[in-house]
Amino acid sequence: MKSDLFSTENLAQQATTPGMTLQNSKSVKYAVNGEMHARQGSMIAFRGNLQFERKGQGIGGMLKRAVTGEGLPLMAVRGQGEAWFAHEAQNCFIVEIDQGDALTVNGRNVLCFDATLSYEIKTVKGAGMTGGGLFNSLFTGYGKLAVICEGTPIVIPVSPQAPVFADTDAVVGWSAQLHTSLHRSQSVGSMLRGGSGEAVQLKLEGDGFVIVRPSELTPQKASAN
Repeated sequence: MKSDLFSTENLAQQATTPGMTLQNSKSVKYAVNGEMHARQGSMIAFRGNLQFERKGQGIGGMLKRAVTGEGLPLMAVRGQGEAWFAHEAQNCFIVEIDQGDALTVNGRNVLCFDATLSYEIKTVKGAGMTGGGLFNSLFTGYGKLAVICEGTPIVIPVSPQAPVFADTDAVVGWSAQLHTSLHRSQSVGSMLRGGSGEAVQLKLEGDGFVIVRPSELTPQKASAN
């Protein structure tokens, strides 16, 4: 049988190293030898001796809560084998977190991560009245985290001299040391006339970066999450 479908770039190879690698731009392969954590329902294939368990409670402080404010159930994957993860054909990126690093990620953008990472649900300061950024996920420790994004993300540097204002529905994540607050860029008069559609943003100040996606959350997807 012959087809471009069977080209080498599409063929799943045996893992040569443990842990997380990109299978392609839309999926992540994880060679499991022990335990890892993933977004529930994101496993698209596996081989080997693996068990998948939905987590409702924390695992010794690593998972203080298994459901984020964005409605993201998590599962533990245990055993030995290989598993592939993806979500709605979104682009996948692997972030290596070292000791001393701290990254805040929107719950809807988490795909899977090493069990060596500590994970905590945090309320975003200053964003309690916004629709898309009330709860985010804080990752610390060391290990790899797979992040998903609709479209190609934009990484914007933040400095004390140049704060960044981001739509809460477009934010993927940011340096955890940044200070966040709510910013209103629309006047009361404009709101009374129907508004601009850009009334409130998340203001990020300090030294670091913010990651945004090239789209806002549509009402249909918001209701589906």
